[in-house]
Amino acid sequence: MPYDRTIRLDAGFDTAVTAVRKALADQGFGILTEIDVKATLKAKLGHDMEDYLILGACNPPLAHQALEADRSIGLLLPCNVVVHRDGDTTLVQALDPGAMVTLTGLDTLKPVADEATTRLDAALSALAVT
Repeated sequence: MPYDRTIRLDAGFDTAVTAVRKALADQGFGILTEIDVKATLKAKLGHDMEDYLILGACNPPLAHQALEADRSIGLLLPCNVVVHRDGDTTLVQALDPGAMVTLTGLDTLKPVADEATTRLDAALSALAVT
Protein backbone atom coordinates (compact mmCIF):
# COMPACT_ATOMS: atom_id res chain seq x y z
CA MET A 1 0.00 0.00 0.00
CA PRO A 2 1.43 3.40 -0.92
CA TYR A 3 1.79 5.59 2.14
CA ASP A 4 2.62 8.87 0.41
CA ARG A 5 1.05 11.55 -1.69
CA THR A 6 3.72 12.99 -3.98
CA ILE A 7 4.06 15.71 -6.58
CA ARG A 8 7.08 16.81 -8.59
CA LEU A 9 7.68 20.53 -9.10
CA ASP A 10 9.78 22.28 -11.73
CA ALA A 11 10.86 24.78 -9.09
CA GLY A 12 13.99 25.42 -7.10
CA PHE A 13 14.16 24.10 -3.56
CA ASP A 14 13.75 27.43 -1.75
CA THR A 15 10.88 28.46 -4.01
CA ALA A 16 9.18 25.11 -3.43
CA VAL A 17 9.57 25.34 0.36
CA THR A 18 7.99 28.79 0.39
CA ALA A 19 5.11 27.58 -1.78
CA VAL A 20 4.59 24.49 0.39
CA ARG A 21 4.38 26.59 3.55
CA LYS A 22 1.77 28.84 1.93
CA ALA A 23 -0.26 25.97 0.47
CA LEU A 24 -0.35 24.19 3.84
CA ALA A 25 -1.30 27.40 5.68
CA ASP A 26 -4.11 27.99 3.18
CA GLN A 27 -5.50 24.59 4.21
CA GLY A 28 -5.28 25.29 7.96
CA PHE A 29 -1.94 23.59 8.66
CA GLY A 30 0.73 25.21 10.77
CA ILE A 31 4.34 24.02 10.89
CA LEU A 32 5.19 22.69 14.36
CA THR A 33 8.57 21.20 13.56
CA GLU A 34 11.21 21.56 10.89
CA ILE A 35 14.14 19.22 10.32
CA ASP A 36 16.83 20.24 7.86
CA VAL A 37 18.14 16.75 7.13
CA LYS A 38 20.89 18.01 4.82
CA ALA A 39 22.32 20.34 7.48
CA THR A 40 21.96 17.78 10.25
CA LEU A 41 23.76 15.00 8.36
CA LYS A 42 26.49 17.43 7.33
CA ALA A 43 27.00 18.65 10.90
CA LYS A 44 26.80 15.27 12.61
CA LEU A 45 28.32 12.93 10.02
CA GLY A 46 30.11 15.15 7.52
CA HIS A 47 27.78 13.68 4.87
CA ASP A 48 26.75 15.75 1.85
CA MET A 49 23.34 15.18 0.32
CA GLU A 50 20.68 17.03 -1.63
CA ASP A 51 18.40 19.62 -0.01
CA TYR A 52 15.98 17.67 2.18
CA LEU A 53 13.54 19.27 4.63
CA ILE A 54 10.92 17.59 6.81
CA LEU A 55 8.06 19.84 7.89
CA GLY A 56 5.84 18.68 10.74
CA ALA A 57 2.48 20.11 9.69
CA CYS A 58 -0.50 20.21 12.03
CA ASN A 59 -4.13 21.18 11.64
CA PRO A 60 -5.19 21.68 15.29
CA PRO A 61 -8.90 20.81 14.89
CA LEU A 62 -8.03 17.59 13.05
CA ALA A 63 -5.31 16.71 15.56
CA HIS A 64 -7.80 17.24 18.38
CA GLN A 65 -10.37 14.96 16.73
CA ALA A 66 -7.76 12.27 16.17
CA LEU A 67 -6.51 12.47 19.77
CA GLU A 68 -10.08 12.22 21.06
CA ALA A 69 -10.50 9.02 19.05
CA ASP A 70 -7.17 7.52 20.14
CA ARG A 71 -4.68 9.08 22.54
CA SER A 72 -1.88 6.96 21.07
CA ILE A 73 -2.40 8.54 17.63
CA GLY A 74 0.09 11.19 18.74
CA LEU A 75 2.71 8.71 17.56
CA LEU A 76 1.59 9.50 14.00
CA LEU A 77 1.13 13.25 14.42
CA PRO A 78 1.96 15.75 13.03
CA CYS A 79 1.54 15.13 9.31
CA ASN A 80 5.04 14.99 7.89
CA VAL A 81 5.61 16.81 4.62
CA VAL A 82 8.97 16.32 2.92
CA VAL A 83 10.48 18.72 0.38
CA HIS A 84 13.62 17.51 -1.35
CA ARG A 85 15.66 17.96 -4.48
CA ASP A 86 15.52 15.14 -7.01
CA GLY A 87 17.79 16.00 -9.90
CA ASP A 88 16.51 19.13 -11.61
CA THR A 89 13.14 19.04 -9.85
CA THR A 90 11.81 19.21 -6.31
CA LEU A 91 9.60 16.52 -4.80
CA VAL A 92 6.93 17.33 -2.26
CA GLN A 93 5.68 14.32 -0.35
CA ALA A 94 3.07 14.03 2.38
CA LEU A 95 2.26 11.04 4.50
CA ASP A 96 -1.11 9.69 3.40
CA PRO A 97 -3.44 10.34 6.37
CA GLY A 98 -5.25 7.10 5.53
CA ALA A 99 -2.21 5.33 6.97
CA MET A 100 -3.55 6.29 10.42
CA VAL A 101 -6.62 4.16 9.83
CA THR A 102 -4.68 1.32 8.26
CA LEU A 103 -2.06 1.18 11.01
CA THR A 104 -4.49 1.48 13.92
CA GLY A 105 -7.47 -0.38 12.49
CA LEU A 106 -9.71 2.27 14.11
CA ASP A 107 -12.63 3.22 11.90
CA THR A 108 -13.30 6.19 14.21
CA LEU A 109 -10.22 7.84 12.67
CA LYS A 110 -11.56 7.56 9.11
CA PRO A 111 -13.43 10.91 9.09
CA VAL A 112 -10.32 12.69 10.39
CA ALA A 113 -8.10 10.95 7.84
CA ASP A 114 -10.55 11.76 5.05
CA GLU A 115 -10.62 15.46 5.97
CA ALA A 116 -6.84 15.61 6.31
CA THR A 117 -6.49 13.89 2.92
CA THR A 118 -8.84 16.40 1.32
CA ARG A 119 -6.84 19.31 2.76
CA LEU A 120 -3.43 17.85 1.89
CA ASP A 121 -4.58 17.04 -1.63
CA ALA A 122 -5.83 20.62 -2.02
CA ALA A 123 -2.45 21.94 -0.86
CA LEU A 124 -0.57 19.65 -3.26
CA SER A 125 -2.91 20.58 -6.12
CA ALA A 126 -2.29 24.27 -5.45
CA LEU A 127 1.44 23.61 -5.69
CA ALA A 128 1.06 21.88 -9.04
CA VAL A 129 -0.22 25.10 -10.63
CA THR A 130 2.41 27.46 -9.16
